[in-house]
Amino acid sequence: MSYELTILGSSSAIPTVEKNPTAQLLNANERFFLIDCAEGTQIQLRKYKFKFQKISRIFISHLHGDHYFGLIGLISSMHLLGREKELHIYAHTKLKEIIDIQLSASSTDLCYPLFFHPITPNVDQLLFEDKKIKISTFPLSHGIDCNGFLFEEKRPPRKILSDKIKKYNIPIDQLKDIKWGEDFLTEDGSLILNDKLTIANKLPFSYAFCSDTKYSESIINKVKGVSLLYHETTFMHERKDRAEETNHSTTIDAATIAKLAEVNYLLIGHFSQRYRDDSILLEETKSVFKNTIIAKQGITVDFSKL
Repeated sequence: MSYELTILGSSSAIPTVEKNPTAQLLNANERFFLIDCAEGTQIQLRKYKFKFQKISRIFISHLHGDHYFGLIGLISSMHLLGREKELHIYAHTKLKEIIDIQLSASSTDLCYPLFFHPITPNVDQLLFEDKKIKISTFPLSHGIDCNGFLFEEKRPPRKILSDKIKKYNIPIDQLKDIKWGEDFLTEDGSLILNDKLTIANKLPFSYAFCSDTKYSESIINKVKGVSLLYHETTFMHERKDRAEETNHSTTIDAATIAKLAEVNYLLIGHFSQRYRDDSILLEETKSVFKNTIIAKQGITVDFSKL
């Protein structure tokens, strides 16, 4: 099973021939979540050979165009390709109004169920949870309603030692409980502790996406200890005044948040068009937080290799 993040676009507001604005695809054990959807996102999905119809949920951080202008095109293409399964979109309330107007203007009656889930501004909120994953959101500081997202893989069950099943003659119907930590009582009344029967499975992965935001230590506890943190890095530190003015972050801002939050790895993106060479942003960020990766368009980050 895969746990991978693909960067579909990582530049700031204006798309260029070489770079697309923000969009990412998280493959969480073959469940596909799209995070932001700038213009050109569906072309990027085709370019990197992802099937539209596998995307089940889309998360939009805020309503600046470089984070959602590609959404109506993707929704329409899914319709034209005959999608049948439902699609869920998590975003601030006004996005539903925008999409409804666009669909109405083109007299489009989608052939699949589309559900909007409103994000409540300025509060932490659980968006989705099942047995395998928990997805929540938290507010960022960007001048308009803007949210980050946290994807947390549920802790997998422990692995049962096959020789112990034979040794203690453990019934099949008790294996599930033992995988989840239960001890085992033998027929003669002996209690076999779980750690004698199982070994721990891999640690669960977690991913935090911090879209456009100025430096804010309020997010530190939200992203504490995650496997991978994406934090926007629009400017180098010499332009910190410009970053503050536009509600964006610098390389040092992102690195400082990563360091204080004790994350495993930092992923930086959303670079200003003024920087022709992204490597200088990476170098400055790594001066504070060594485990930094640059969000090059088209790369796939494999969580198992972090």
